[in-house]
Amino acid sequence: MLSFGRRRIFLCQQPVDMRKAYDSLADLVRVDLGMDPFQGDVFVFVGKDRTRAKVLVWEPTGFWLCAKRLEASRFQLPATASATGARPLTTAQVVALLEEVLPRHRALPGKGGTGSAS
Repeated sequence: MLSFGRRRIFLCQQPVDMRKAYDSLADLVRVDLGMDPFQGDVFVFVGKDRTRAKVLVWEPTGFWLCAKRLEASRFQLPATASATGARPLTTAQVVALLEEVLPRHRALPGKGGTGSAS
C-alpha cells in the first residue's frame, strides 16, 4: 500500500504524455500547474487512454517517480468541475484512483481474444 505521510497530493487534471520523465514532469508542475515541484508535494499524472499513471514526489535527495500500467482496465478519475490545473486529493482518493480501476472492453471472440478458434 502506498503511504504519503502528511504530504499534500495533487492530480493533474489534463492527460499527460506518459513518455515524460522526472524533469519534464517537474517542468509541467512548475509551468502548467503553477506549483513548486520541490516542496515535497505528491503529483499524480494519468495518460490520455487512462491505462498509465505516474506519481512524482521530491525528497531532499531527489525525485521519486513511480509508474503503473494497467493491462486489462482503466483508471477511474474522480469527477471534476474543471479540466485544467491540479486537483487536491486525500490519501484515500489517490489510493482509490490507483487501485480501483474500470475494466476495459473485452476482445471479441475471433478478434485475437482468448475465445478465437485456430
